[in-house]
Amino acid sequence: MRENTTLTKLRKGEATIGCWLTIGSPVVAAVMGRCGLDWVVIDTEHGAVGYDAMLMCASELLATETTPIVRVGANDATLIKRALDTGAMGILVPMVMNAEEAKRAVDAAKFPPTGVRSVGGFVAQLLHGDDYLVCANEQILVAIQIEHIEAVKRAPEICRTEGVDVVFIGPNDLAASLGLIGTPFRENPIWQDAVRRVVEAAKEAGKAAGIQCGSVEEGKERLRQGFRFVAVSSDARLLHQNLCQVAETLRTRDRVD
Repeated sequence: MRENTTLTKLRKGEATIGCWLTIGSPVVAAVMGRCGLDWVVIDTEHGAVGYDAMLMCASELLATETTPIVRVGANDATLIKRALDTGAMGILVPMVMNAEEAKRAVDAAKFPPTGVRSVGGFVAQLLHGDDYLVCANEQILVAIQIEHIEAVKRAPEICRTEGVDVVFIGPNDLAASLGLIGTPFRENPIWQDAVRRVVEAAKEAGKAAGIQCGSVEEGKERLRQGFRFVAVSSDARLLHQNLCQVAETLRTRDRVD
């Protein structure tokens, strides 16, 4: 089976960087896989990504050095199974509130006797080789999201859950749970304290902390803060921002000329 290079780096204590794929285009996946990112999250929770698109995007990323990870829509064994059966090398599970829910996510991602993942998924075996069934448990990355203040309070127990590789902060939902939606919450000391508590709990448990960043500058700051699974923006947002910048730059030049 192919080595999960992202997981290898994390186990060595190294930092990794990635981005969100939300458009659901295999062409976009192919482009993102050739940008030097460690990993790309195929977002089936909020992204415009159906099953066929998820399958094709995972295949395109597997043709590169970038690790394909799927964010499933919920902490559901069927969704996790179908995501991994595409050949994806990791899952990201949203809105995990306690250690019991974290363990449920791990169990769904692992074959017996470690977990309860159903044996099948010919595509994954085809893409990864005949040893997939015996190697997958070691190579599949399990990331869970802490994105509610009640989960922050339970961060130490969540981070200690065996089999969890990454504890990922969902900044927007965390802000919403604090009543900060629609505000510059990243500047709010209450939100900042919640983030700090998760990072400290992850470090104490020997797990990688992750977060979604709104800019390259924030990404640099999070790496300095000790995050080792750092995402910056998404395909759709980056496309929109860059096209807006191009259009505005050309309009400005036209007015000057």
